This record gives sequence, C-alpha cells and structure tokens, in this order.
Amino acid sequence: MGNWINVKIKDIGEVKGGATPSTKIPEYYDGDIPWITPKDLSNFRNRYISRGARSITALGYDSCSTSMLPEGSILFSSRAPIGYVAIASSKLCTNQGFKSVIPNDNIDPLFLFYCIKHNANKIASMASGTTFPEISRKAMENIVVSIPESIHEQKRISSILNSLDSKIELNNQINRNLLQQALSLYSILVDGKYKTGCIGDYCYIKSGFAFKSQWWQNSGVRVVKIGSINQDSLDFFNCSYVSEDKALLAKEFIISGGDLIIAMTGATISKFTMVPRTNETVLVNQRVGKFFLGDNPISKIPFIYCTLKQPEILAEIINRGQGSAQPNVSAADIMGIPCVIPQNKEIDSFNRKTSPLFNLIINNQYENLMLSNTRDVLLSKFFQV
Repeated sequence: MGNWINVKIKDIGEVKGGATPSTKIPEYYDGDIPWITPKDLSNFRNRYISRGARSITALGYDSCSTSMLPEGSILFSSRAPIGYVAIASSKLCTNQGFKSVIPNDNIDPLFLFYCIKHNANKIASMASGTTFPEISRKAMENIVVSIPESIHEQKRISSILNSLDSKIELNNQINRNLLQQALSLYSILVDGKYKTGCIGDYCYIKSGFAFKSQWWQNSGVRVVKIGSINQDSLDFFNCSYVSEDKALLAKEFIISGGDLIIAMTGATISKFTMVPRTNETVLVNQRVGKFFLGDNPISKIPFIYCTLKQPEILAEIINRGQGSAQPNVSAADIMGIPCVIPQNKEIDSFNRKTSPLFNLIINNQYENLMLSNTRDVLLSKFFQV
C-alpha cells in the first residue's frame, strides 16, 4: 500500500475558522454568499455541500472574521456538536462552529475528507472548555494523522471509498424522488378534505421497551435508541445490544423491514423512518415509538408516512412535546393529532398504488446499510497501516 507517513494537519492544509455577522443588522443576511452552520450538517447525508439554510451579504462577510473557503475545502464542526464532516463543492464560508481545512497541493482533497472523517473521534477528544467544548485552531493544526506519501496512492484509496459513497448518495437521491412521487399522490388524495379524524384512527402507536441500563452490552440483540433515528433513515451501526434472554422480555417490540418508528424525546423528537430489511432480530428502546400496522406493514405504511410528512403534523408533534427541559411526546399525544382520514376505499387504493415505491425505498436503504458497512470496514483497514 505504499509508504505512509505521519504528518500534522497544518502540514497538509491551512486551517480556517469562521464567524457570524451581527444578527441585529438585517442587511448582513440573505445575500449571495453561502454561510454554513453545524445545524446544516445535522441531517446531512451527502459528502458535498454548496449551501446551507442561510446566506450572508458582502457587507455581512466584511463585518466579521469568517473566511471564504475554496471548492474542495473540508468542513469540520469544531463546536458542539463536534465531528460533522463535509466537502465544499463551491466557494462558501462558515460560522464559528467550524475549523475547516484548505488542502495543500500534496494532498488529495477527497482523501483528506476520509482521513478527517476517520479521525473525527480523535479530533473531538482534543476539545476543551466547559460551557461549550471546542476544538481550537491550534489543536486542529497539530492533530497528527497518517497518510500515504504518494498522492497517487491517496487517490487510489479515495477512489475506492468514493465509489461506495457515490452509490449510497445515488440511492438516497432515488429514495427522495420516490417519496416525492408518493407525496404528490397523497396531496391529490387529501385535497379539499377536512381533518375529521386523528392519527389514532388509522393505527396504534406504543413506546418501546424500558431496557435497564445495566443490561447493555457490546454485542447480542440489536436495540434501536432515539439517537439511531435520522429523518428518513436508520443508523443501524449506532445501536446498543442486550442478551437474548433480555430480548425475550421485549418480543412485542421486535421491528422488521417496513416497520415505522419515531423518536419521542429530546433533540430528535418527531424524526421518523422506515426500518430497512434485515435478517436479524432488532428491538426498540423506550422513547422510540413503534407504529403497529399489522403483519404486512408495508401495505399500510404509505398513508401514515405521507401524513407524518406534512409540515403541520410535524409541527404539532414537536409542539405537544414542549413544556419541560427535555422535549417529550407520548404515544397518546401522537395518536391524538388531527389529520385527514379519507374513506377506507380511498386509503386502500392509495396504499396499493404507492406500496411498490416504499418497497423500493426500503430495499435501497438496506443496500445503503451494506455499502456503509463495507466502506467503514475498508476505511479502518486503509488507516491501520
């Protein structure tokens, strides 16, 4: 695999911070300059980013110490949450929540992305501060990483990893298109109808099993927690495990391909996803809501999934979870949310038309799980030189 050398990040790139223009001056915002914050990466599933939710004007840019980053720069969120990584696909700037790296000529930008991604936990461990732990520019500059001395070897490795990530991103794009097709048909279904029912009229929801903290172990039966749920995707590799005898206590909360689950607590509240196909037993922990849709959930999931996708429904879930330090919504709260419930024959017709779309989505999700696992295994192997 060629000769690998240890270098500091400052030896292979220039570390740049960001900044925030005064929020009291409207003229600083809604301009033509993309301005990225860590929040923009919180649900970001691709590698390349060109814009975030906000932008700034030239006046806003000149008013603060943010830096214009060229295409190919690696963004690393350096303030809680620490560890988000992305590649700038065009010129942009960031707020102070990043320590970005502009690659030198002796490093392949895509390889640098994978290098920083692989070392994200190591970098995060260098954070300091109590109220807001943060990676300083000096700490980022002095992080030691291993890289192939030859840029050709760097490109060979990044090319292999890129092929896997490109397929994952293509599947995600396909899934977004499939879901948009289903949502378009849903809008026709509910057009002109009033909210005469509630979610509980269509299905039953129950919070997962209350596993005890002392039951967690490093392997065994996989348990999905709220942190495993991203909007429209499930992180199977960010789960906990219990022994098989403990899993038997929670057999009511086994989930399988096509099941629908939702986060009911904390920052992830209201995020929901389908479960990809899997050959193993998987359970849900407390504060993860399971939608009970019968023995063939994929035949009933289109209507409820599209209902939950409506902005007013999502807003109501979040609103019902307010009122305490830790947002927390119950299964009864969700089931009580008003929604359009058309006649049974109309819902059945809609589900029949759109179930094939959702089948494709969960198949793509499963493929992405396998591709992600392969990529992560290769990533570890490449960097264990």
